This record gives sequence, structure tokens and C-alpha cells, in this order.
Amino acid sequence: MSDPKVMEAAVHEYVAAFSAGSADRVAALFGENATVEDPVGSPLHEGLAAIRAFYEGSMATGAKLTLEGPVRVVADYAVFAFSVHLQWEGGAKRIDVIDSFRFDEGGNVAEMRAFWGPENMHGFT
Repeated sequence: MSDPKVMEAAVHEYVAAFSAGSADRVAALFGENATVEDPVGSPLHEGLAAIRAFYEGSMATGAKLTLEGPVRVVADYAVFAFSVHLQWEGGAKRIDVIDSFRFDEGGNVAEMRAFWGPENMHGFT
């Protein structure tokens, strides 16, 4: 089982790295064979190269993340609510998301799943 303090620190680094626009910093949190499913039900991004490319594309919007409450840590999971803030088509937009990180024994993110859908997108028409 991973150290809860390490897991929570990884979540805070994820939010900071994303908001800073650093796909390299985000990718550094993941294990070699990690997967990202964002949103749940969409095709998986598998491996570091695919994960880095996914985040690079996501960050191209200039989106910033804000944690919405405490990080919940249990067993090898960290789960956290946050909001995505971005300017899109001339206006401010927000997406409310809950992510889960499953950590491997080395303290790296092995699996990320993002829970959000159309009803969580605010300001989009």
C-alpha cells in the first residue's frame, strides 16, 4: 500500500502541474504502464507517451484546476473533487469533476479515472 501522505502530495502536484501547463510534470506522476480514462467510458490512454500527449492536448485550452474539498485516501486510492476553469468560445466555462488515482507499490499513479459528463459542464451551449 502506498503512503497516504505521498498520495495526497501527488494529487496536489497534479493540480499545480496541470494549472501550470506542464504535461511533463503531470506525466512524471504516472507509472510506466499507467492508464488514463477521461471521462469514464472513453477510450483509455495507455503508457506514458499517450498520457503525456493527452495532457498536453488538455492543457492547450489554458484550463486551470481548483480542488473542491479534501483529498480522500483509502487503501491504494486517492479520490478528489475539483473544478476545471477555462475560457472557451468567448466566455468563462467550468466543469465539475471527480478523479480517482490508484497507486502502485512504488507510489506512482497506475490508473486515473475522471468522473464527469455533460451535466457537469457549466456555461457551454
